[in-house]
Amino acid sequence: MNVDAQFQSLSLALVAGESSGDQLGAELVKGARATFLETSAVGIAGDAMVREGVQAWWPSQSLAVRGYFEPIRHLPRIIGMRNDLIKRLTIIQPDVFVGIDAPDFNLGVETKLRAAGVKTMHYVSPSIWAWRPKRIEKIRRAANHVLLIFPFEQKIYQDAGIPATYVGHPFASHIPLTADTLAARTALQISAEGLVIALLPGSRHSEIDYNLPGFFQAAQQLTRVLGDVQFILPIAHAALRDKVQTMRAQYAPNIALRLFDGQARNVMEAADATLVASGTASLEVALYKKPMVISYKTSRLSAAIYPKVALLPWIGLPNILLNESFIPEVLQDDATPKGLADALLAQMNRYASDTSVSERLMALHHSLIADTPSLCAQAIAQVLEYSQ
Repeated sequence: MNVDAQFQSLSLALVAGESSGDQLGAELVKGARATFLETSAVGIAGDAMVREGVQAWWPSQSLAVRGYFEPIRHLPRIIGMRNDLIKRLTIIQPDVFVGIDAPDFNLGVETKLRAAGVKTMHYVSPSIWAWRPKRIEKIRRAANHVLLIFPFEQKIYQDAGIPATYVGHPFASHIPLTADTLAARTALQISAEGLVIALLPGSRHSEIDYNLPGFFQAAQQLTRVLGDVQFILPIAHAALRDKVQTMRAQYAPNIALRLFDGQARNVMEAADATLVASGTASLEVALYKKPMVISYKTSRLSAAIYPKVALLPWIGLPNILLNESFIPEVLQDDATPKGLADALLAQMNRYASDTSVSERLMALHHSLIADTPSLCAQAIAQVLEYSQ
């Protein structure tokens, strides 16, 4: 792509609220650096964005709070961070601000900055197709342009008259179409033989608290049924290791377990089957085309409210994209150790006997592949052209 002379220098500000947003932000910055002659970037960033040269004023983990009521106790800190961010960016006036996911935080920041003359983009559409559809009007006020990661979203924004670009899901390009289980096991230094099951309870403290006890107890049941089975669990942040170890001792002292710092995708690829918390990881596991069960538990208050506002019968991204109950979702009170173990065993049998399962997931994989870094950079240039 040729960029006009006035766009050869680009100053970006970005906010990514968790590890998945951090990876998306890193891809965007990579595309900008390949497209613009000079690119500088600041904001709220994780390790992947920092490796791409983003100056992190705060770490992404500072925004990693989820649920309806859980964020309340963090509210004063988050409000202070947001006000400081808006003040600093209003002064330095970056060419473009990109809010990556975290809509409750980013849409407000975008609205303020846009009013102050900063061009704004929102990366990852809020799930207006799943709940709170009226948020599209808030998005219209907040963002000059929206970057979409799912193809079906393009029509929603086109119908609403909001500039938007489908940029593909970068994870789809990074995950091989055919998993190399042996290579992943070699990378993790685990045996090439034997049954391996991954446990992915989430990357936040609250997700570990709610999901991991049931996952561990399900692992105990699976061990009793399957015999010799190795469980593997990636730890998203070092601060979670002690919590995970304590829970393992309490809920699953007799399972064979290996913990890994990060390396979530190697864990997904190395496994024969996976218990995974709802979220971005559920889509990644689906792209590896391994037997899986999606689960999620949260506070009773949050769980009671969600069904009243949900527009879709699923919370798992694979099911939303496929528009059917394709992957089992075992949620809240149903996420008992027996419920999780039985569901995963059933899926292992299903994948082994029905080749159409992998074929459907392969088609999904292809639909999400695009040159995401380049498409993001083109959209940024388009926003800058709008401002001339």
